[in-house]
Amino acid sequence: MFDELLTIAAGLALVVAVLSSQVQRGPVSGPLLALLVGVCVGPEVLGIVDVPTVMTEHSPLHEATRVLLAVSVMAVALRYPFRVARSRIRPVVVLLVVAMLGMALVTTALSAAVLGVGLGAAALLGAALCPTDPVLASSVVTGEPAERQITGRTRQLLSLESGANDGLALPLVLAAVAIAGTTHGGAALAESLWQVLGAVVFGVVAGALAGAALRTAEKHRTIQSGPLLVYTLLLALFVLGAAGLMRMDGVLAVFVAGLAFNATSTVSERAAENDNDEAVNRFIVLPLFTVFGAMLPWREWSEIGYGKLALLAVGVLLLRRLPIVLALKKPLSLAWRDALFLGWFGPIGVSALFYLTMEAHRLGTHHSVLAVGCLVVAVSTVVHGMTTTPALTLYRKSEERESGGRPREAG
Repeated sequence: MFDELLTIAAGLALVVAVLSSQVQRGPVSGPLLALLVGVCVGPEVLGIVDVPTVMTEHSPLHEATRVLLAVSVMAVALRYPFRVARSRIRPVVVLLVVAMLGMALVTTALSAAVLGVGLGAAALLGAALCPTDPVLASSVVTGEPAERQITGRTRQLLSLESGANDGLALPLVLAAVAIAGTTHGGAALAESLWQVLGAVVFGVVAGALAGAALRTAEKHRTIQSGPLLVYTLLLALFVLGAAGLMRMDGVLAVFVAGLAFNATSTVSERAAENDNDEAVNRFIVLPLFTVFGAMLPWREWSEIGYGKLALLAVGVLLLRRLPIVLALKKPLSLAWRDALFLGWFGPIGVSALFYLTMEAHRLGTHHSVLAVGCLVVAVSTVVHGMTTTPALTLYRKSEERESGGRPREAG
């Protein structure tokens, strides 16, 4: 079973890599292609691979999403020079404090109203589905079409928000676990403070030391180009593992370490190597979505009812983020097209799977929450994957009308 799945997933990644420029301009994204391939080869369609559903085997998926998120948020932290990231602090904080909390509350309310579940289950869904996914967002903000058509500030806000809120969603998830389970609120608060504050301190120290070490190695010519290309990947894995040993928020620690490394190293001077990091981030997600597609819980969805699930998915995609970002248009200093773009592209993906499987591990298999969450992730992957190219085209046309056809400078 593993060999078949590995062959299919890696083969798809190779094909997408070879045709990467066409895929970026095509009607569907790489993660969507991988998801569809996984569904087709899974037990519900062709039956080429016979894998258990995510309901029975969620631990491996949790660890895979944890590693993938670490790699992704490290790429986000290194995507722009540190001075650029620092200049976006105020709007990113608004998105993290107001928008993320609003997304959690809206999703909680929708889950309770549509599914008729209790506050505990609704809160678990609201917390797990609120982060903006950095992996799926990468296909929106990176690559030649996005960099040519979308303003630099809008791409930067979406990138930095998605990198930071993956880790900062943890307190909301722990609060939801306390509501749904037997954990005391005080214990959840103490754990949140340790995980978040500890991750920030550890991330700053680890990233700064890694940056200083790299500068010293370059000065004395003790590092070669090959190891240099994987240096940040190894840093991400080290910080993730060490934070896990100390029971800290590993994803947040990696993002903070990446920012600290960005500020203290010469990484911003090596554009070609940053492009390689982005390429790795773009393609390693494909095997995960192939596996996820093969593990979808079709039976549980049928038991819940596809009508309810469809209504919830549509409600979440339309109401979870877009109205909130539009309401924040003025505080975020956004033009209407940028507010619409930023509000629509808050994809739900790997980060949601990470928190959904974390909740399932802590509370036992909570079938309704895990199954519903997987459905929303799958629908978001499909919808956002199919609307990326049309949205880029509409954005460009809107800007051309406003500027009288004058080309915008790349930013």
